[in-house]
Amino acid sequence: MHPFDIAMALTPVGDDRFHGATSPAYANMVGPFGGTTGAVLLNAALLHPARLGEPIALTINFASALADGAFEIEACPVRTNRSTQHWTLRQTQGGEVTTTGTAVFAVRRPTWSAPEAIAPDGLPGPDALPRAPGRLPWVANYDMRFAHGSPLAAHDGPERPDSENAVWLRDEPPRPLDFASLAALCDCFFPRVYMRRGKIAPIGTVTMTTYFHADAAMLAAQGERSLLGTARGVNFRNGYYDQSAELWNDARQQLASTHQVVYFRD
Repeated sequence: MHPFDIAMALTPVGDDRFHGATSPAYANMVGPFGGTTGAVLLNAALLHPARLGEPIALTINFASALADGAFEIEACPVRTNRSTQHWTLRQTQGGEVTTTGTAVFAVRRPTWSAPEAIAPDGLPGPDALPRAPGRLPWVANYDMRFAHGSPLAAHDGPERPDSENAVWLRDEPPRPLDFASLAALCDCFFPRVYMRRGKIAPIGTVTMTTYFHADAAMLAAQGERSLLGTARGVNFRNGYYDQSAELWNDARQQLASTHQVVYFRD
């Protein structure tokens, strides 16, 4: 099995409940990589027999650090309408809540469509760029190639006027794109405070919302090829900042956009 599929593995244990476990392959500085935590909560809803449609929105709130080991997820469809379905998500470990969330699923129908966001142009492709090294276990599971604004200089400064960057991303080893892996990829951007200040600082994501603009057919068409990710900080103030990011396929179609609030300490 692919390492990501091992991390996403869930066992149904009753109405709306699933058992899972953290994966050492996606370990972060404290607990597992937040992208896999959000993705496995989404996966519980994706696997639920009552699911309607495909995800269009996911919000994950990180209440506390998740320890290595087993956990339980409750994924409850609280309201199902004709074309939308609303979910509450809750992850517990040792009887304590570690993560909460909500998700919205929908049945998409062909309508007028007109994107306004535009993918950056003029960047080198992934084959023209070296793969970035990583010190943390979870980074080894992603092929990252920085086309603009590498965070690797964050170890030695200096402070930058902005925190924007662009990076080609895919699972390593390559894996066909699906909603769970797309949700995890949306959290692969290194902390903006590292980029802006030119140094490492203690951080932790507090809440993260992802909007899915793609359907399953678009994800299947992308397959295992790299996505282009762009990210920037929005406002750094009094110990918290927000970060906005977008993911694009190689046809310059936007697959997802995401926004998160992050705690940081000097």
